Amino acid sequence: MGYFLGVDTGGTYTDAVILDEAADLVIGSAKSLTTRGDLALGIGRAVDAALAGAGIAAGQVSLVSLSTTLATNALVEGQGGRVALIFIGFDAGDLERGGLIEALKGDPVILADGGHSHAGTEAAALDLVALERQVIELRDQVMGFAVAARFGTRNPAHEIAARDLIRRVTGRPVTCSHELSAQLNGPKRALTAVLNARLIGMIDRLVAACERHLLAVGITAPLMVVRGDGALISAAMVRERPIETILSGPAASIVGARWLTGAADALVSDIGGTTTDVALLRGGLPEIDPQGARVGGFRTMVEAVAMRTTGLGGDSEVHLITQGLVGGMRLGPRRLIPVSLLAVEHGAMVHAALDRALGAEAVGELDGRFVVPMHLGGHAQTGGLSAREAAVLARIVKPMALVAALTSRLEVAAMERLVARGLVMIAGVTPSDASHVLGRLDAWDGVAAEKAVRLLAKRRGGTGDRFAPDAATLAQRIIDQVTEQTVECLLEAAFDEDKGIEGDATALAGHALTRAGLARHRGVVEVTLRLGVPVIGLGASASSYYGAVGDRLGCEMILPEHAGVANAIGAVVGQVSQRASGLVSSPGEGRFTAHLAGGLKTFNSREEALAAMEAAVVAEAGALARAAGAADVRVVVQRDVKEAQVEGQSMFIEATVSATASGRPRVAHG
Repeated sequence: MGYFLGVDTGGTYTDAVILDEAADLVIGSAKSLTTRGDLALGIGRAVDAALAGAGIAAGQVSLVSLSTTLATNALVEGQGGRVALIFIGFDAGDLERGGLIEALKGDPVILADGGHSHAGTEAAALDLVALERQVIELRDQVMGFAVAARFGTRNPAHEIAARDLIRRVTGRPVTCSHELSAQLNGPKRALTAVLNARLIGMIDRLVAACERHLLAVGITAPLMVVRGDGALISAAMVRERPIETILSGPAASIVGARWLTGAADALVSDIGGTTTDVALLRGGLPEIDPQGARVGGFRTMVEAVAMRTTGLGGDSEVHLITQGLVGGMRLGPRRLIPVSLLAVEHGAMVHAALDRALGAEAVGELDGRFVVPMHLGGHAQTGGLSAREAAVLARIVKPMALVAALTSRLEVAAMERLVARGLVMIAGVTPSDASHVLGRLDAWDGVAAEKAVRLLAKRRGGTGDRFAPDAATLAQRIIDQVTEQTVECLLEAAFDEDKGIEGDATALAGHALTRAGLARHRGVVEVTLRLGVPVIGLGASASSYYGAVGDRLGCEMILPEHAGVANAIGAVVGQVSQRASGLVSSPGEGRFTAHLAGGLKTFNSREEALAAMEAAVVAEAGALARAAGAADVRVVVQRDVKEAQVEGQSMFIEATVSATASGRPRVAHG
C-alpha cells in the first residue's frame, strides 16, 4: 500500500494532504499559515497535522510532491531579487522588445559583442576578458545572473562560455536562455532567463525548507515539484529552473479539480491569498498556452496551462479611489498582510497604532498600515539599494506602523522599492479583514480587523464625505468588490475561450450589454447573459465568496469537498513529462545540418539529418524525464517539416524535431 504526501505553499497558507493510492482517497489534510521568515515552520505544521489526521507514520509515505504559488505571486506583485543580464550580440534597441525593460526594473545590463547567425555560425567573437572585468564589478550587487546570446538556441557556445566564467568568478547562480527554451526571439528568451534568475533564491529556500522537515520527521521518499503545465519534475531540477514553477499552484489546482469532481467541461477558478487563477477544462483536460505562460504582465517562454492569473485574493490590497465626486474601490494586485493576522503576533503594537489613528480628527493616507521586515541580510539581498532605500530598511528592525518608518513623503518611493525587492511587506486592510468584520472568518484577531476597517471607512472622498458610516458597511462593500472582480476574471476567460465570439475579451467582459445581460435587463431591449459551463470554485475562501459569483453569472457553482486543499491533491496525482527539441536546417542544396548539442553536423541526406536529430532529442528527453524522477518512460516523437513550393517542386526549408518523454514518478518502497 502506498501513501502519497502533497504539499502546496501559497502566499498565506501552506496545505498538506495524505492520499491513499490504492483506495484513491484523501485520508488526511491540514492547513497552516505560510511562514515567510522560515518556510520550514509552516510546511512542518501542515505536514505533521496531515500525518496525524491520516493516522499513518512518516516512514509509510512513498512519494512527496510540492506545488507552490510563490513564483507566480512574486511575478504578479513585481517582486524578486536583483539580477544582472548578460546580453550577447544584441544592442540597446533590443532591450525595448518583449517587455524586457519592464522585467529588468532598472537592474544592470552588460551588452557584450558576440552571438551567432541563424545558421549557428559565430557572428562575432566573445570578449571573455572584458566580460570578466564587468562581472566582477557587479558580483556583490546582485543575487544572480541571466545570460542570453543572439541565436543562442542555434548555437549555445557563447552562453555556455559566459555561464562558466560567471560561476568561476562570482559563485552566483546563472541562468542561460537556451536552457529554458529552444525557440527563437532573443529578447523574449532573455526576459524568461531574467525572471528565472530572480526566482532562484526564493524557490531554493522553499525546496530546502521542505527537504529539511521531511528529513527531520523521517520521510525518505523522493521529492517532486509541480511544473506550470501540471507535470512533475524532481526537486533537483527545479532548483536550476524555478521559472518552470510559475503557475505551478494553479496547474496543480486544475489537476486536483478534475480528480475531485470528475468534471469534463468547466471553468476552474482558484482564489488564493494573492491571485485568482482561471482555466478551462475541455474534455477533462486544460489547454497548453501556445504562446507561453503569461503572468504579471510578462509573456514568458515557459510551457504552462492556458490560464488567466489576476492579482485578486483574500489578502489583496484595498484601494479607495478618492479622485472625483463618485469615488470607488479596487482590490489588488498587491498582497498585503491582513491587519487581523499581524495582530495575532504583534497585537499590542497594532492595537496601539489603530487606537491612536482612530482618536485623531483626520485620517492620514498611511494610517492603519504597517511594515514588516522580510530581509535575511547579506549582499545578495540588499546590493544595489540607494542610500535612501538603505536608510529606510535599516530603520525597520521589527514590525511597526508605516508612519513610524518614514520621515518624509520622499521616502514613500524608497519603501515601494523595498517592497518590490521582497525585503519588507506591508500590512493593511484586505478582504480577509472584511470577512472577520462580517463574521465569515474568525481565524485571527477580529477586533483589530474591525478597528482597521472602521479607520478606513473614516477616509473621505472627493465630496468630503466618509467612505462608509461604519466598519460593517465598508466590509460588505469590500466583499461585494471581490464578487465583481471575480466575475470580471471569469467573463474574460470565458470570452477568450469562446471561439464563436470575436473581440477583445477584456472589452467584452466590461461591455454595457454584458453588464445588462448579467442584470437580466428588461426594457425596450431585453438582455440575458449567463455562463454556459459550470464553475468549479477552489481555495480556502471559495465557499465564502463564490456563492454570490455563481448567482451573478447564472451558472452552476461546484464547491467540492477538499476544495481548500485542491492544489496539494493535484500535486500528487500528476505525472512526470519532459520535452526536448532540435532543428535541422539546409544551408545549401543537398546539404542538411542537424543543430546538435555537441555542435553542428552536416549530412548529404535529409532523412539522415532528421534521424540523427530524432535520436538526439529522444535520448535527451528520456534522460531529462529520468532525471526528473520518472520511471517506465514513454517517448513520443513529432516532426514539424517546413517546405516551400518552387516551380512545382517541394524545397526543404527546415524542420523541428520534438520528443516528449513521460511516466509516473518513481515511488520509494519500504
